[in-house]
Amino acid sequence: MSSHIPINQVDPTAPTPQNTPLTHAPIAAGLSRPTVPDITEDNEAEEEETSGTIQQAMLGLVHGKLSGLVGKSSGYVESLPVEVKKNVEALKGVQAKQIELQNQYKRECLELEKKYLELQKPLYDRREAIINGAAPPTQEEVEAGEQQTAKDDPDYTPLPKDVAPASTGIPEFWLTALRTHVGFADIITERDADALKSLKDIRIEYLPTTESKPGFKLRFFFAPNDFFENDVLEKTYLYQEEVGYTGDFMYDHAIGTEIKWKEDKDLTKEFEVKKQRNKNTNRTRLVRKARPTASFFNFFNPPQPPSDEAIESGDIDEDELEELEEKLEMDYQLGEDLKEKIIPRAIDYFTGKALEYEDFDDEDDFEDIDDEDDEDEEFDEDV
Repeated sequence: MSSHIPINQVDPTAPTPQNTPLTHAPIAAGLSRPTVPDITEDNEAEEEETSGTIQQAMLGLVHGKLSGLVGKSSGYVESLPVEVKKNVEALKGVQAKQIELQNQYKRECLELEKKYLELQKPLYDRREAIINGAAPPTQEEVEAGEQQTAKDDPDYTPLPKDVAPASTGIPEFWLTALRTHVGFADIITERDADALKSLKDIRIEYLPTTESKPGFKLRFFFAPNDFFENDVLEKTYLYQEEVGYTGDFMYDHAIGTEIKWKEDKDLTKEFEVKKQRNKNTNRTRLVRKARPTASFFNFFNPPQPPSDEAIESGDIDEDELEELEEKLEMDYQLGEDLKEKIIPRAIDYFTGKALEYEDFDDEDDFEDIDDEDDEDEEFDEDV
């Protein structure tokens, strides 16, 4: 269920234990092979249409057979002699030891990530200082950056050397970087933007090895602002203690900071004033009510996976489970993208260069919806 969601990373950079995807060749791949048509035939179009129909029928047949086999035993293993069954059980024991080594490997990978994160700390400190105007960049840093830009863009014109870097740093750096990411762009509202202008830095920390569950913590550092009292907002992602079936850590759950909102500044709520009438006295009064609303800051109040008891008892219906599943997947993906993409390559998200490497859905994957379908949808929503 949602409490066992695997890390799903799409990254054009070199693969790491966290971002290496597992690809599975579709079964149908071997059903359709290119053929050379016979040039002496006059009915090529008819043959092509017939061939396509046969392939579709075969594909449907295969899928139908496979769907019927899912979760069912062929009976072969159960029919084996006891002597052979002992060999089967022995292989399970061997695999258990393999899994133990895989757990150890993944733990050591995390330790290696911690080591290199610590080595990068002075560079992250330097980045923070330049962004917030705490220290000016050196000429060497500027020249190194221009060399990289010229490498990416041969038409780049170098900046004049007689102009000093701005002492104020880079205004709205993190707001701009976050808005460049497709997932965060969807959840940052105009009201959120005013608060995110005071975001000074985002850092990642790995949980200590003394913790029973591995994981990482995202820390958002803010300057004093008109919206909340917190200087730091945190989001902690915890993995399962053991790796999943694919050999990767599986997410367990996330924990967010409680935001101390200033009066009437809660960006996760919208307030409306309603007039109420007393049934007995006929007097009226104005009541101010709050209701939840979309906001980036809901990121710090993550959805929680349902308990096994709630699922088994039927307290949560299928639609609610599906909606919760989508929310959990989105939440975990945002955290993983911050960890693997946005934090280490923040300048690429600020400039927009990172978009060149994003894996966007192809337009061919979508189809137009008829107006009639639109009308039905709107009608259902109004009802």
